[in-house]
Amino acid sequence: MNPHATPILVLSLMLGTTITISSNHWVLAWTGLEINTLAIIPMISKSHHPRAVEAATKYFLTQAAASALVLFSSMTNAWATGQWDITQLNHPTSCLLLTAAIAIKLGLVPFHFWFPEVLQGSPLMTALLLSTLMKFPPLTLLVMTSKSLNPALLTAMALASAALGGWMGLNQTQTRKILAFSSISHLGWIAIILVYSPKLALLTFYLYTIMTSAVFMALNKIKALNLSMILTSWTKTPVLNATLMLVLLSLAGLPPLTGFMPKWLIIQELTKQEMTPAAMVIAMLSLLSLFFYLRLAYHSTITLPPNSSNHMKQWYTSKPPSTPTAILASLSILLLPLSPMVHAIV
Repeated sequence: MNPHATPILVLSLMLGTTITISSNHWVLAWTGLEINTLAIIPMISKSHHPRAVEAATKYFLTQAAASALVLFSSMTNAWATGQWDITQLNHPTSCLLLTAAIAIKLGLVPFHFWFPEVLQGSPLMTALLLSTLMKFPPLTLLVMTSKSLNPALLTAMALASAALGGWMGLNQTQTRKILAFSSISHLGWIAIILVYSPKLALLTFYLYTIMTSAVFMALNKIKALNLSMILTSWTKTPVLNATLMLVLLSLAGLPPLTGFMPKWLIIQELTKQEMTPAAMVIAMLSLLSLFFYLRLAYHSTITLPPNSSNHMKQWYTSKPPSTPTAILASLSILLLPLSPMVHAIV
């Protein structure tokens, strides 16, 4: 890819995201989503590998279908109510169509099939963008229309996402697919609380973004695309591997790490809303994803592989991890003491 293309694509991503999150009109929001889609496709397929081209094609087809549904939903609502304002989504059919469209864009169950495949075909840093930045504009639309959405439908999709994200991640050996199913599982936590506390849903997404960014940057540093490559990376960056273990445990939601905060606040809020059974079910389902986070953490800190590996042990390098990785890893581990202040704000 032309070196001048990357900054143009990144600027286009920032522009599309800004347009969507700051707009009140459906057509403007749709335009921002389209700019984002068109900017990320060259970044997915830049390696020209058949798997990358396949991933870009799958991404384009699913996002085009979702964008068409967003436009159809807004037009149906405008036809019925005469309103193009995003917050004035009052027509029941429009609400249903929008929920389906945003679920496709986010990768929520049952529209999750494209997400692990696209992440597996993308470079690690593009996969990071797909897991974090690309989910922000659709999530903003859900937050803006949260008062009109169907709570029962969102709760069912959230529980299914938490279950499937944990279940499908159990037997994966590719790090990008594991993180894709981790993303689906976290989206379940965000979706279940969205109607009741949109601020808490956004907080959960922000913390998920920080933790996932730290994991992707660490994996990119040690060039680990599967579990066997993580096994032999301890000789190259021992400190980074130990930090990666803590960030993974934080993603799993174990106290006293940052990842425990959103899960704790969500369960507390669900209990206040008299949804104790849903809170209990989603808490139990998080044990499924805990298993594969523990497996990743075990692989990142083991110093002698228990069996022969196809990958050579790598030479130790004195080059330290980048400053953004260090900052994100610190935030992923140390933010739990701020819970009382966050709880007061949310």
